[in-house]
Amino acid sequence: MPSYYHERLYRSAELMTKMRSFPITLCGAGAIGSNLADNLVRAGFATIKVIDNDRVEERNLSTQPFYRADIGAHKATILANTLYRALGVNIEPSVTKLTTHNVKKLLKGSQLVIDGFDNSTARAAVSQYCNTAKIPCLHVGLASDYAEIIWNEEYRVPSAAQDDVCDYPLARNLVLLAVAVASEIVIAFVKD
Repeated sequence: MPSYYHERLYRSAELMTKMRSFPITLCGAGAIGSNLADNLVRAGFATIKVIDNDRVEERNLSTQPFYRADIGAHKATILANTLYRALGVNIEPSVTKLTTHNVKKLLKGSQLVIDGFDNSTARAAVSQYCNTAKIPCLHVGLASDYAEIIWNEEYRVPSAAQDDVCDYPLARNLVLLAVAVASEIVIAFVKD
């Protein structure tokens, strides 16, 4: 069991206990999702499901916490294995393509959904389902030279023309900035 030494210096014991058992579903294990899962687990969250059917590609290595040996493997599975090795935390990987047909099953039991998908079809399915099911949903994404972190009530699904472009400048810096801000928003949400 990790000590979460630095987090405990800043957060209350009550919040750390709440974070550990708070069920989050993270949609996407790419640049945003993989780094966000890593941040959340290292902050003290331990009840996380990660949904992604993509495999690690060489181009992912500069923005995502994967290694050369991981190329070809499913991102969600590698992420679960890495976080278990690092901290002994079992996150639940789901190597599944989220669609309108399975969104209800995949998001069942979540008290918070975080959308980090890189395609508008999956983002729309998540947004619509969370709206209908009254599940809080935070959308975190990148486009050209900016990042956005928006709660579902204000979110507009982006045009499919920008799907999975992944050619934004300062990619890693922008990803980590968005992940840091989103992590604090999630912690504040759980606290309140």
